[in-house]
Amino acid sequence: MSSNDARALARALLDLCRSRKLTIATAESCTGGLVAGALTDIPGSSDVIDRGFVTYSNEAKHAMLGVDTATLATFGAVSKETALAMAVGALENADVDLAVSITGIAGPGGATPGKPVGLVHFAVAARDGRIAHREQRFGAIGRSNVRQRSVVEALRMLLDVARGPKPAPKTKRAPAADLHKRVARSPRRAAAKRPQPKKAVKPKPDKT
Repeated sequence: MSSNDARALARALLDLCRSRKLTIATAESCTGGLVAGALTDIPGSSDVIDRGFVTYSNEAKHAMLGVDTATLATFGAVSKETALAMAVGALENADVDLAVSITGIAGPGGATPGKPVGLVHFAVAARDGRIAHREQRFGAIGRSNVRQRSVVEALRMLLDVARGPKPAPKTKRAPAADLHKRVARSPRRAAAKRPQPKKAVKPKPDKT
């Protein structure tokens, strides 16, 4: 993946968000603001990008995004649970429609049992209640490569979610506090059941 890939995805994402009137916030750990940088490198991105949180330490994740200390202690900074909490926290702390989070181990150090170098967790939270999570194991491909591939993956996730149902109007936003309880699926409307016409009962002939 090259910087050209990230730039092309960033342009596509910004164009899509403009057409759908969506705004974005980022919450980054191992990428240190590279996703926000890729997006704001495009001229005119200020109508889509609201803010970016760089929360490298656990203390920053808790203070800036509201990630519960129990979540960090139980699952660790590099985990699905923390990534989801970061995305929801960014959504709660910014008046936006979409928030993406990244937390991982870019290397060369930092690996622990079960969590190798190149492990990265991603999450996107939408104002309409949708939450998506992805786990990637890029391997020990070098710190810069892990970070660059993480940027590309985050932009792809944002594109996927931005193409989905349009969030609620900005004048009436839904609270984000309970998003972590939602399932990462688009809401489905129950199909209306049409009343079936009753079949006419034919009279039985009299037996003689």
